[in-house]
Amino acid sequence: MIERRHLAPPIGRVVATEQKPATPHQFHFWTATETTIGIGAIVRVEGLGAGDSGRVVYGVVTDGFAYSDLATPLHDVVGAEGDPAKAAESPTVRQEIRLWTAAVLRQTPEEPLQPVPLGEVHVASDVDVAQALRMDAYLGGAQPTAIPVGLYTSGGLEAPVYVDADFLLGPEAAHLNISGVSGLATKTSAVEFLLASIFQHFPPHKGRVAAVCFNVKGPDLCFLDRPGPLQEEDRRRYERLGVEPAPFQRVRYYAPFKADGVNLNTLRTHPDLVGDVEPLVWGLREVLDYAEVLLNRDDIDAKADAFIDFLADRVVDKEFEDGFGGVHRVVTFADLERLFRSIFDGLELASRGGDSWRTHHIATMRKVRNRLANISTRCKGLVTDDGPSNDLPWGRFDDRTVYVVDVANVDPLGQDLVFARVVSQLRERLERRDLGVDAVVVFVDELNKYAPADGPETYVKKMLLDISERGRYLGLVLFGAEQFRSQVHRRVVGNAGTVVFGRMDADELATPGYQVLSPAIKIKLATLPIGELMVRHPHFTQPIFVRFPRPAVLRGRDGVERYPPAADLPFEDAVARQLVKLDRRVRPNQVKDVIADRREEDVRRALAHTRQTRPHDALAHFKKQLGGRVAAVPAAARESVAPLDPISDEPY
Repeated sequence: MIERRHLAPPIGRVVATEQKPATPHQFHFWTATETTIGIGAIVRVEGLGAGDSGRVVYGVVTDGFAYSDLATPLHDVVGAEGDPAKAAESPTVRQEIRLWTAAVLRQTPEEPLQPVPLGEVHVASDVDVAQALRMDAYLGGAQPTAIPVGLYTSGGLEAPVYVDADFLLGPEAAHLNISGVSGLATKTSAVEFLLASIFQHFPPHKGRVAAVCFNVKGPDLCFLDRPGPLQEEDRRRYERLGVEPAPFQRVRYYAPFKADGVNLNTLRTHPDLVGDVEPLVWGLREVLDYAEVLLNRDDIDAKADAFIDFLADRVVDKEFEDGFGGVHRVVTFADLERLFRSIFDGLELASRGGDSWRTHHIATMRKVRNRLANISTRCKGLVTDDGPSNDLPWGRFDDRTVYVVDVANVDPLGQDLVFARVVSQLRERLERRDLGVDAVVVFVDELNKYAPADGPETYVKKMLLDISERGRYLGLVLFGAEQFRSQVHRRVVGNAGTVVFGRMDADELATPGYQVLSPAIKIKLATLPIGELMVRHPHFTQPIFVRFPRPAVLRGRDGVERYPPAADLPFEDAVARQLVKLDRRVRPNQVKDVIADRREEDVRRALAHTRQTRPHDALAHFKKQLGGRVAAVPAAARESVAPLDPISDEPY
């Protein structure tokens, strides 16, 4: 894994003066003006003096200086008689001094801790890089835990850099945070490569691992299962890192419907790809459990919270008497609306001045009713008024599988609901150890939106804080990305064991969080090319610059060009496509004949039940759920007909 190379002649020598002494954490050295090292280079110092023999110090260059023996710039001006062209005619060329400052990465032996000796400076080899970054602790042994993260490239050397899985995915530390300006920092690409590296190198003794990625903008994560173009340089880097350059083998996509309830709300709608997308549809039970996410906290008080808890504990999915002679079984939003109407009508008939029902004030109930109705309207397609839900495969997560939840085109309220419910379910099931895997990486982009440094304490924000502080004990790992790290809650970024920086904005680098970096490091961060990152890891005492190859998957914008999204299908065609997906024997014309002249809400309900059940004969099951054709009923007679259960078609 690590190759030893022949030690080259020294490229410099440590120098210490009264003004710039060598310390246990920093030293200075000079080199020739023509040298291969630069900011971020790793060097090795060998002690040669008496008492220093055998001592080796590894350092990383953090700053550089160049100067001559001139006392002031005025001397140079006078010597050239004020003419820059005459300066080159000077009979004696002044000696330029190239001085570098380096931060100590590691000393061997580590005790006693002493100032850096005045020894020779060498460019680091592969073995030196592994020693300097303390990677030798997890590269070898009976159970290695090394995850390739990129290539250290400096001084003509190209050495693999690894992070420790115990400190990336837990339990020692966990979480990763990546910052950088939009479009140039390659945040998404870096996470895609790192996930591929984790899937291929996750230690077998640590169990099974999966990833849940929220696609919150555009088509960024919509083509992870499609190969992308790679240059020969990228393939060589993959080989050097020991990672196979291939797209993800197991990817499952989930997206809500559009408002029509049959066309998926995603950019992955090309005929060759849409068959792999599962609908994400939630009903009353799923939404009510996370009402705190959706309801306006300025408007919903403790009384409303108590009424919502009453509905969740005493009403939903149970036989419930409304106190006015009616018996209800509330399963859907439509059922809940019928219950509310029955209660309000009963209160009005029982006593003209009645203003409470089972200790709950009528104003509180109306408020909750309006908010819940608003949820099903704003999140139409994600939240269904009637019919069963369709969720992620809880309890059946597969090893080395990416689950992409595409909410890029969903209302922000719906995005909050999806994020809160999915992550909460992951946490609860990892606590019970019934998820199907031992560790889950959750990738969230635009982290400054969900966990801002200031603003109200939302449900999502509190949940992210909880994951950051306690998730590593469960195997729940947060990979967060944002443009401005300073705008994310301090406890979220502070609990990230591994921190990655792409190209940074100069204004961001001026914030207090970057004061520990030298001016030269900041300049390099502000000008990083695409594909180069700065990595901080618990084993690294200083940040290290690495390059990573382009991910072997199709980029979002390239995928949209190669697989352009299809136009929305008419209602009948969209229903037929979903049934054909469930059962290849179904013919579209058969479906169109069955649903002709049927109400769309009945068709959607039958389709949802068929999709949830996944019977052997999808068309027969769909027909059964749809029921026989019924002649039109006069409005007056319809008022006396008891509502039907949306699943069994039996009266309540």
